[in-house]
Amino acid sequence: MKILTFSGSTPAEALKKAQLEVGEEAMLIETREIQKKSLGKSALYEIVVGVEEEIAEKPRRRPPPEPLREQRPLAQKSSDVLYNISEAAKQISKIAEVTDEERLLHHGSSRESEDLKRIKEEIEKLGDKVKLIQHMFWDEKAPKMEMAIPPEFAEIYRLSQQSGMDQAHLDQIMQLTLEHMPSRMRENSVTVKRYFQVLMRKMIPVRLETPPKSGTKKVLMLVGPTGVGKTTSIAKLAARFSYLLEKKYKVGLVVLDTYRIGAVEQLMQYARMMKLGIETVVDPPEFSNALNSLRYSDYILIDTMGSSPYDQGKIEKIHECLRANNTDYSVDVILVLPSSIKYDDLKATYENFAPLGIDTMMFTKLDETRGFGNIFSLVYETKVPISYFSVGQEVPEDLVVASSDFLVDCLLQGYRKGERS
Repeated sequence: MKILTFSGSTPAEALKKAQLEVGEEAMLIETREIQKKSLGKSALYEIVVGVEEEIAEKPRRRPPPEPLREQRPLAQKSSDVLYNISEAAKQISKIAEVTDEERLLHHGSSRESEDLKRIKEEIEKLGDKVKLIQHMFWDEKAPKMEMAIPPEFAEIYRLSQQSGMDQAHLDQIMQLTLEHMPSRMRENSVTVKRYFQVLMRKMIPVRLETPPKSGTKKVLMLVGPTGVGKTTSIAKLAARFSYLLEKKYKVGLVVLDTYRIGAVEQLMQYARMMKLGIETVVDPPEFSNALNSLRYSDYILIDTMGSSPYDQGKIEKIHECLRANNTDYSVDVILVLPSSIKYDDLKATYENFAPLGIDTMMFTKLDETRGFGNIFSLVYETKVPISYFSVGQEVPEDLVVASSDFLVDCLLQGYRKGERS
């Protein structure tokens, strides 16, 4: 076997030189950084390959170029390769676990079987190739930040970026991770992902669900854009407080949404089914009377008219009701938002409803979206806690009390109904 060495300013460049010289038949022996990048000096990487004598002497025939119409953008190809490399790394890990188990089973023998040795050697070679290709593509794709992001962060970076998280927020979190993460934990993508999960959980504010104190009541008003699911969410909360908790609380309903006859009828039907008191409010001065009429309740839930985030008239009407409240009851305002819209739209909606004094946020339609980074970015930016998630249309089942664990799991693994609700 003939040993050949190739160098370049990046692993990609060194690998390309090797491919042009000896093709794909070579066996990768080693890859190393022989000169670090510094002021006035570029980095220098070297790869060592072994090739059979007859292959080294045989001129390489290049494959025909891919037709232009069938070519994909380089960035897309690189993304696919990173994903496949990640999957390959997982497979290697599984194979390695199997061989470790086999070795334990054969621990009593004087030497390992030749087959096991060969498998281990192949795994090590494959692992080296995976790392080399991972470095190669990551060097070309890594985000340009003040601190270099190691290739082990490639998977977590891709997952976060694809989740719809705001780019500026992702870069800030990466910066924090690199500054505070112990160096021993950066050795592989598994420990990096675990650390990243813990960090993100600490960044998500959540309002814990607490029962009303003795002699007091909780008044919750749901506000938000049209079609977000406020009325269904009111029904879920009513069922939860009056039937599902260990203590069965008395619940009353107030409807401000007299513009939509259908919504009022829907809530009236829920009230009849659950035997709940319900009051309707047409004008702001009636708001206090409605609350006083339900003073026997432990929870008072208020449904409001849906509106465009840009319809300031309807939002102001809700504000007038809040200002007209001359009771002793404090109203908690919950902004209900759909998880299925992009971060910029979530932020614009929040800003338009913010004058109402948002206490917590509730996110609906989690079963209709695949990315949850937009939710993370909004709570990261506003610091307003989440109280509930709605994960479907079923009343009362499809309601989840918010937790940072739940959101981070959804963000990095996707929501799978029935597994975490």
